[in-house]
Amino acid sequence: MNVTFQEGFAVKGWDGQIDQRDAAIFSGQATFHPTKYLVGLLKWLKDQPNFQCFTRTRMMDIEEKGIEILGMGSKDCHVKTDDGYTITCKDALEATCVPLQKLSVVAEMEYNRTYCIAIRVPKNYIEDCLLYDEAEAYKYIRFTACDEKDDYLVIGGCDHPVGQESEEGRFAELEQWVRERFTRAGSVDYKWSGQIFEPLDYVAFIGLNPGKKHTYIITGDSGNGLTHGVLAGKLIADEIQGVANPWSSLYDPKRLSSLAKKLPSIVSHAAEINTQYKRHVQSDITDIEDLAPGTGGVLNSATHKPLAVYKDDDGTVHKVSAICPHLKGVVCWNNVEKSWDCPIHGSRFSKDGLLIM
Repeated sequence: MNVTFQEGFAVKGWDGQIDQRDAAIFSGQATFHPTKYLVGLLKWLKDQPNFQCFTRTRMMDIEEKGIEILGMGSKDCHVKTDDGYTITCKDALEATCVPLQKLSVVAEMEYNRTYCIAIRVPKNYIEDCLLYDEAEAYKYIRFTACDEKDDYLVIGGCDHPVGQESEEGRFAELEQWVRERFTRAGSVDYKWSGQIFEPLDYVAFIGLNPGKKHTYIITGDSGNGLTHGVLAGKLIADEIQGVANPWSSLYDPKRLSSLAKKLPSIVSHAAEINTQYKRHVQSDITDIEDLAPGTGGVLNSATHKPLAVYKDDDGTVHKVSAICPHLKGVVCWNNVEKSWDCPIHGSRFSKDGLLIM
């Protein structure tokens, strides 16, 4: 990699009072537009004779059926959809945030909320670069086109474990970070949040789902899903065709060596997750009247299981079970996204209890 370290380095346009100089500089990086990339990919696929795409088709389950022992016999994947149909195929791939499994890979990841804003800056005011700071919950910036007068400085960060810290103030912190360093920044036109899936050994899971012979997964992208999508296309195609690939063992979901090195982190992570089960005996509110309109909280009493209670803007109260069906964690109210988030493994539900993630 072409990398240098420069003392006293300052980004062009950094004219605020906060002075953070010195930089590790990685030259020759590239950026590309994710939507344009996807459109190009679909255009190419459309011309392939064996490609079909079915949108708005939600997969609910995958089963491998048949007998396959020591290379004898065969198995097929049966993919069930929410409309009651079954798709039969030789191999199936779950290219999703979290694969359909109870533990294994799921338990070897941390789940974080992450935040982003797009703020206007004058064209050519700031050097076009990819910038990361060294904070524990680091922030990063990049640029994209806006109009003939301005570009957008896109800044993200402020990551934190799902459901375990307050979401309030994250967008304001990102905006303040920019304005303190780049004084000519204009309006914040967009803000959004997302979810990051971080393997405990920091390497994505790409390959056969543990315990399966024809079901593959891609997860644990650490915010690098576009890169891993390209990488996984090659790794999994090779694995299905029996082609040796020197990177397969590194990303193998069944790997042991790199995870064994992170055993203290895994134990610490498991202990942290287990402490979240204390919410089964805790209550966010003592009475529904405590809720302000547009907010939610868990109501726990000795007479019933925990309830997730949301009061909409006109005062109507909505009650659903507060227990996540995955590993039975008690959800927390996310007042920024107006959702119920599970602190155990990152599942999220709408204010009415419908599964979001």
